[in-house]
Amino acid sequence: MDSLATFHKVSYLYPGTQRLALRDISLTLESGEFFGLIGPTGAGKTTLCLALNGIVPQFFGGRFFGYVTVAGLDTLTHPVSTLAQRVGAVFEDPATQLTATSVENEIAFALENLKVPPAEIRARIPQVLAAVRLEGTEQKHPQDLSGGQQQRLAIAAALALRPRLLILDEPTSQLDPVGTQEVFATVKALNQDLGMTIVMVSHAAEEMAQYCDRIALLSGGELVATGTPAQIYSQPELLWQHDLRAPQVAQVFEQLNAKGLAVHPIPVTLDAGKQAMTPLIQQATPAEFPLPGLPHAPGALPLLSVQGLSHTYADGTQALRDLSLDIHAGEYVLVVGQNGAGKSTLVKHFLNLLQPTQGTVWIEGRKSTDYTVSELARRIGYVAQNPDNQIFNTTVEREVTFALKNLGYGDTEIQEKAGAALEAMDLMDLRQAHPLSLPKGDRARIVIAAILAMNPEVIILDEPTVGQDYRGSREILEVSQRLHRMGKTLMVITHHLHLMPGYAERAIVMGKGTLLLDAPLRSAYHQTDQLAATYLTPPQTVLLAQHLSKIVGHNYPLLTPGELADCLTKMAMTQDIV
Repeated sequence: MDSLATFHKVSYLYPGTQRLALRDISLTLESGEFFGLIGPTGAGKTTLCLALNGIVPQFFGGRFFGYVTVAGLDTLTHPVSTLAQRVGAVFEDPATQLTATSVENEIAFALENLKVPPAEIRARIPQVLAAVRLEGTEQKHPQDLSGGQQQRLAIAAALALRPRLLILDEPTSQLDPVGTQEVFATVKALNQDLGMTIVMVSHAAEEMAQYCDRIALLSGGELVATGTPAQIYSQPELLWQHDLRAPQVAQVFEQLNAKGLAVHPIPVTLDAGKQAMTPLIQQATPAEFPLPGLPHAPGALPLLSVQGLSHTYADGTQALRDLSLDIHAGEYVLVVGQNGAGKSTLVKHFLNLLQPTQGTVWIEGRKSTDYTVSELARRIGYVAQNPDNQIFNTTVEREVTFALKNLGYGDTEIQEKAGAALEAMDLMDLRQAHPLSLPKGDRARIVIAAILAMNPEVIILDEPTVGQDYRGSREILEVSQRLHRMGKTLMVITHHLHLMPGYAERAIVMGKGTLLLDAPLRSAYHQTDQLAATYLTPPQTVLLAQHLSKIVGHNYPLLTPGELADCLTKMAMTQDIV
């Protein structure tokens, strides 16, 4: 392969900072490769991407050392507008990039700014729509597309410029699992069919292992390792050290090796995992494997309830259709479903942010409409997907005390409640810090502390792990577990199904505004047809466990890599393999 881009001893310091965002990076991107970039939050991944199109340092300023070349152009001496014709970029939230009133206008916008002839623009639009499988949507408003479609439109708009290099910075973090697979498959097709070089930044370990040709691990602005997905993801310990996780397949076989059941090399994709697992079990005798019992039975009276709930938005979109379910005190409930399934619409009814088109919402036996906003705030706390949307004070302590003051509590009670909440969220040492100066995980804990200070019975977390590295995601979920142990009722909305075993007890699966499934988590995860109906795929461990069950003729409803590794070890011992 020919090299397309080169970093030579690149270091970079943002204005007004003391810590290098990039530190002595030397790296070559080959023409036509699918290159993955992984690393914890703050590793410098986005900065490295912005250096490829000259935005760093041309837009941000700061101090830049070394050089970057792309398609033979030095990014320091060529303007961003010139580099943009060779380097396309798609970011995490497509809504920040989509500004036009129709799909075709969105694609035409950048081309018009670059003075591409109208006839050429008209020719390119159907070409790029076909490349990302959006034919027939030309006249649709971008906001009427699904999340996965919006992301593919952003890719199409970048693709229309015919860049040699396409950068995608966390493009799937807000998508359901099938939408994530859809974007990865689309990008891989562009890579293979058009020979386009791809740089993909993502925490989606399973997809990165499946689609990338080569991966670089960045941490603290330094290049820690580069290699094939098999080389990088077969080192779970290295990944743990940098707050990352390996694909679940690799986790299973790493644990098997630790138990003395040697499998080398460690597989990192689902198909490779099935192949490696088959010889271990094909002659095994089915063995009983004890599993944790079901969660305790809830009380008779529901804390939250919806009966026959339907909601139609002003534009005619029917978000909920005849939905009925109960949430009992002390439960930890996972709410999952495709983008647009109605999950957020449902929980907004509990907060009186939306009123039913039909049906009734009950809070502790009273209609939700009988409560005032302040009464509901004392009973139900809501943490939005982006904590920054709920933070507006200049210190952590002021943020946590703000609502208490507005609810009319006295000074002594405010200090007691706020102090207890800060202590519970491990924020006492940060109480005088400015919230927006802290990492995203800390900012999420600030919002939770502000809600906890009001002592609500129910806490709803809406996509709390979006944009978080593995450590940040686990920290937030451990906070949720701590709240559950304090007796709080938890509802968590997320697409990250692999994170929830060990936390949630029950799963509510929604699809197109209806209730598809309501079951204990272990049962729900193994009902793959129901999950598929709402564009969800279960974690790799579940798929491996089902492969195991099929081969040995015995049902193993396993959820975690540890459970599967223990079960396989027990079975292998019956064959004297260990």
